[in-house]
Amino acid sequence: MANSDKRFLYTDDNGTLCIVCPCDENMSLDEIKARDCPSGKTVYTVDKSEIPTDRTFRNAWTYTE
Repeated sequence: MANSDKRFLYTDDNGTLCIVCPCDENMSLDEIKARDCPSGKTVYTVDKSEIPTDRTFRNAWTYTE
């Protein structure tokens, strides 16, 4: 499975759900997460198919495991 098939989710200090879209490159998902996501935050790795495609209420999105 390609890195671009995954997303990293975390909540920032303002309570906004942040979505990081890794690209396909010569790094593992763990390396990309360490580089692109803040330390000290809980970061979830999900399939991109779990992200809603309707962005109407995107600012209200939350994530629970």
